[in-house]
Amino acid sequence: MKHHQHNALVENYVHEAEKHLIQSDKVMARLVSDYGRCPFSEWEFRPFHTLARAIISQQLSSKAANSIESRLSKIVSMPFTPEGFLSVPIEALRTAGLSTAKTRYILELAARVVQARLNFDELVNSPDEDVIFSLTELPGIGRWTAEMFLIFGLQRPDVLSFGDAGLQRAVKMLYGDSEEPGLLERVSKAWRPYRSVASWYLWKHLDGVTK
Repeated sequence: MKHHQHNALVENYVHEAEKHLIQSDKVMARLVSDYGRCPFSEWEFRPFHTLARAIISQQLSSKAANSIESRLSKIVSMPFTPEGFLSVPIEALRTAGLSTAKTRYILELAARVVQARLNFDELVNSPDEDVIFSLTELPGIGRWTAEMFLIFGLQRPDVLSFGDAGLQRAVKMLYGDSEEPGLLERVSKAWRPYRSVASWYLWKHLDGVTK
């Protein structure tokens, strides 16, 4: 699918998602009003960059991840490319703040892309669970990282990462009883089939209250 066709489809589902979330959930209605249009359709398809960024972000706050990305941008081409990472000495990546493990994960990812052992074009047309299965075969990529790729890389409309600490925290802040087990699971039923867009609003809210 051509990039502009994909963007038009994404723009359409984001528009439908916002209408659905406003009608189905009072908290979401407020977040849509506060933060405006979800920008999914404005992002370019940069699968390696998105996946490398997700690896960098593992177990880090968005502020810490942004800081490392900023330092890496001075030594690796932006947006990130496999060739860019493979052409830089490992020590330079480490000096930029990338851990030993994450350095190894990203270089292995880059090598597989360059060697055509990982084909992003094939993933574009694969079901969500097949994408997760393919990516979690790579070292250092677990379900959370694969889910971030589905949301931000492939812009799938209905992905919810139950293991994401930020989403769990935002839901406890916004939906009351912080001790209720399965709170995210319960409130997210109203967001289907647009849980990716709902997630963006929760992360956006979290960014606003933690700055």
